Amino acid sequence: MPIQSLVESDRKHLIHPVVSYRAHEARGVTVLDSADGVFLRDIDGKQLLDAFSGLWCVNTGYGHASIVEAAAKQMTKLPYATGYFHFGSEPAIELAAKLVELAPASLQHVYFTLGGSDAVDSALRFITHYYNATGRPSKKHCIALQRGYHGSSSIGAGLTALPAFHRNFDLPLPTQHHIPSPYAYRNDYADDAALIAASVQALEAKVAELGADHVAAFFCEPIQGSGGVIVPPVGWLKAMREACRKLDILFVADEVITGFGRTGPLFACEGEGVEPDLMTVAKGLTAGYAPMGAVLMSDAVYQGIADGGDASAVIGHGHTYSAHPVSAAIGLEVMRLYHEGGLLANGQAQAPRFAQGLDALLAHPLVGDSRHRGLLGALELVADKDSKRGFDASLKLPDRIAAAAYGNGLVFRAFGDNILGFAPALCYTEADFDMLFERLTKTLDDVLAQSDVRAALTGASGCSSRAAA
Repeated sequence: MPIQSLVESDRKHLIHPVVSYRAHEARGVTVLDSADGVFLRDIDGKQLLDAFSGLWCVNTGYGHASIVEAAAKQMTKLPYATGYFHFGSEPAIELAAKLVELAPASLQHVYFTLGGSDAVDSALRFITHYYNATGRPSKKHCIALQRGYHGSSSIGAGLTALPAFHRNFDLPLPTQHHIPSPYAYRNDYADDAALIAASVQALEAKVAELGADHVAAFFCEPIQGSGGVIVPPVGWLKAMREACRKLDILFVADEVITGFGRTGPLFACEGEGVEPDLMTVAKGLTAGYAPMGAVLMSDAVYQGIADGGDASAVIGHGHTYSAHPVSAAIGLEVMRLYHEGGLLANGQAQAPRFAQGLDALLAHPLVGDSRHRGLLGALELVADKDSKRGFDASLKLPDRIAAAAYGNGLVFRAFGDNILGFAPALCYTEADFDMLFERLTKTLDDVLAQSDVRAALTGASGCSSRAAA
């Protein structure tokens, strides 16, 4: 189909996620055509360095022949197997066992989903069932973090704390609550210990307000992704987990973004020795090569559900494509690449280069904060570094940044509140990082050169990052 026909057909028929429909109709689609390694190519042949791993998911990079071969082999042998009626398939069983082997020790059971949103939704259903089945039906309230993201299912989107996911969707529900994000840059804590203590106190206060007998669980991302890559200090995750234990509520780690090497270890929980009651994963599970997510569940929760009430009654939760054999075969090969293929080790080895590149951009006139862990990071842009005052929304700075980056052959996430998110693939080399930061610096300089942006800076001198350095 000719390019213009594709654009028009997209305009008429394809609904895109998380956009203004009218804005998308006016703009038109950017059609991606192919990918290899860490590069994308659009339908016009323009090559783009992907600094966001698709959507935080292509952790392996593109074009791994062994993943394609694993998928093709499974499609030839058994392209689909239902998990209903006590059926199963070899790759799904093997992948569940592999995840339990690699995950925190508390997690002994796996339910497969199609992605992160329905993993969170499934976790919520399991939690509700667990408390009803164990004779605690009043425990219905869940607590999450401001700026958190837990998908866009009908229930999970209420735990998400981003306005676009609530507006006109009648969310959050009365049983869904939020406490402040551990957002160091936008607070004035004396030190990391004070921030951690404040988070623990906020959780304790919210549970006291609702009543411990009414609170079911606390959900959190070890590092908040779509809320702006908010990186809590080391020790925060463990403190929140211990607080949940004392408060007798379930601790749910949403590792949809942070899992599978993104923060260094295979799971962010591993970095602090945290053992959740439930953990949701997706994205890097199959590196985006096929849809798949999962809920990992503790034995205590599993046994509570299995034995609750009539133990012979079916547990009425399922998906047609749960434990899909092709996705599972891909997941097994992706796990092999992380470990035997050296991708996990490479990501850990390259993390200091990533951190150095982001931190060096603190010298740029537009950049107020740099934050990162492993290969997950962000820059926050401000109009005044001293006061941390942001740019006025009327400047539409994220749109300008994204357009300039595309022109410079670079793709990353430009959030609506002037935060730039990065999640490079675990296969990035030092040369790839050199290219990333060269193109990113030019992008920031190109936007700074726009007169109205420069005028918005407090004490603007018009200097480029090179001059500032």
